Amino acid sequence: MTPHGGSKVETDEMTVRRWITGKRGVKAWRVATVCALALLLIPAAGLAQFRIDVESGVVSAGYNDVRIPGDEGTLFSLSEGDLSIDPSAFFRARLEYTFGERHTFSALYAPLSAEATGVLSDGVAFAGEEFPAGTDVDGTYTFNSYRLTYRYELRTQGPFEAGVGFTAKIRDAEIRVEGDGLSASKTNVGFVPLLNFRLRWQFRPCMALLLQGDALAAPQGRAEDVTLALLYDLNDRIALRAGYRIVEGGADNDEVYNFALLNYISAGVTVSY
Repeated sequence: MTPHGGSKVETDEMTVRRWITGKRGVKAWRVATVCALALLLIPAAGLAQFRIDVESGVVSAGYNDVRIPGDEGTLFSLSEGDLSIDPSAFFRARLEYTFGERHTFSALYAPLSAEATGVLSDGVAFAGEEFPAGTDVDGTYTFNSYRLTYRYELRTQGPFEAGVGFTAKIRDAEIRVEGDGLSASKTNVGFVPLLNFRLRWQFRPCMALLLQGDALAAPQGRAEDVTLALLYDLNDRIALRAGYRIVEGGADNDEVYNFALLNYISAGVTVSY
């Protein structure tokens, strides 16, 4: 959940270009391309099912700790202490395609932007800029996520369903601080591989409990996006959903330190074809 790269936008853009043209970038885009082509080219079959899912609700910030550069900047919080982030609305959309009962491909669009405001009690060094104590600042935390997922359904019969897979995630992130004529930001576009899982318990003919998410931890950092929701089937095509989602993660290195926790109260609807 953290932007990575140099302390200046120009340096960051050069880093992104090198990443895209380098071996890691080539591999990442190959994964994304394969998943996208699979979604488009899989032939329709009798066992195939196409789903559209939309989700909305309210997101609030837990912690959001920042230090940029990671080895020299000032550690401060966008959501606690001097600054605070008010709850705001969010929106997500997902397309899913299941064929042969066990193979599911999906594409997720999950934009996120949170605004922080407050007055600094101490000076803050952030992304090459010095914000003195007493500065009235506005902060912006942007973390847009685009994901392509393949999941293999381990169990599809009976009251319990389970599946595991992998997700290719592209993050488009920015942390910006402005105040008293000063402005500094850290941006990044990068690739993150994640593991995907899904568990569903149909405890009533028209009601089920769903635990689903993407998550992975490594020495470079971690990322989790997990939801627990109650499902209600209106009919064979339309299902309603209400629940809680947690998004957490970050990284700690010489260029950037940022760990954030977001809490979502959500409602959604899934339409199957």
